[in-house]
Amino acid sequence: MTQAQSLEHTGASGNRIPQWLAVFVLIYLLISAVGLIGDGFKGATGGQAEVLFAFATNPYVGLVIGIVATALIQSSSTVTSLIVGMVAGGLPVAIAVPMVMGSNVGTTVTNTLVSLGHMRSREEFRRAFAAATVHDFFNLLAVLIFLPLEIMFGLLERCAGAIAGFFVGDADLSLSDVNFVSAATDPLVNLLTAVAGVFPGVYAGVAMIVIGLALIFLAITYIGKLLKVLMVGKAREIMHRAIGKGPITGIFSGTLVTVFVQSSSTTTSLMVPLAGSGAFSLRQIYPFMLGANIGTTITALLAATAISGAQAAHAMQIALVHTLFNVFAVIAIFGLPFLRNLPILGAETLGALAAERKIYAAAWILGVFLVLPLALVALTTLF
Repeated sequence: MTQAQSLEHTGASGNRIPQWLAVFVLIYLLISAVGLIGDGFKGATGGQAEVLFAFATNPYVGLVIGIVATALIQSSSTVTSLIVGMVAGGLPVAIAVPMVMGSNVGTTVTNTLVSLGHMRSREEFRRAFAAATVHDFFNLLAVLIFLPLEIMFGLLERCAGAIAGFFVGDADLSLSDVNFVSAATDPLVNLLTAVAGVFPGVYAGVAMIVIGLALIFLAITYIGKLLKVLMVGKAREIMHRAIGKGPITGIFSGTLVTVFVQSSSTTTSLMVPLAGSGAFSLRQIYPFMLGANIGTTITALLAATAISGAQAAHAMQIALVHTLFNVFAVIAIFGLPFLRNLPILGAETLGALAAERKIYAAAWILGVFLVLPLALVALTTLF
């Protein structure tokens, strides 16, 4: 490297220091916001969160809440961070598990909408829509497999509970004296709690939840924007190197890239134009999409570190549910040949139909993210 190049590199690195500092400040805000939501949820429900969410004890309703909330907010990271905060505030883990599963389905709407930008070219749209909906099919199949297992055996809740114990110890043990993350965020949480205290009674708790949700949304949005500037170049380099080198490499790189950019929607949306242009095949990007599912769970795990006291284990448990759900889904679906090709076959068939008649694309988007959730709610009220 020449002296001029060295100076240029040093200057570029120096210019990035404020951006990295901003990322760390935003992460601090994110973690503080989750703690604030936990305290606010306790205040708003008066410790009766289970009674308040009795309607969601039906797992299908919980699933619908997760799907619709994530489809509307367009961020599974925001929704799962909110769920972590609610569990810290007393929402039972069993009610929260289907919500987390639903957030996985809801997040896929982003890249499906991105694929609509290729509608002018029939062949390009066929490839792009198939690439987008392979993510939909995979996550729907994962729910079909693991929701019944969760209802019957509490598979994810039990596994996550066992692992959470290694991180935070006994759920009945107060960890406030050793949780340095919580201690660091307490000043901001206490300040915002005092601000929300201007409202009377339970409204103070509601105000804390609203402030916390706004901070989470703000933090995740701007973390994503900053990391795109700082890391997307590197992430795209990893992506191009990894795709085509085999499914294990694809899954690992999808996980890594999503951790870099803190958004599975960004990661998967990067893939759709590449598939639409024909640069990569559906089978090549499929493992990368699955890795994105795993990588996005880092946000909830980070958020769970904000919680201390008796609910710390439960908060970590629901964050781990998100991780285990995606890891188990990859192992079960991608690991079994007869299941592995089902999302591809579904996506290829739907892509071909949508390319011929655009009404199929509209029907899929409205059906999965609106009609299906409403039908599930209607069926559960009837039976």
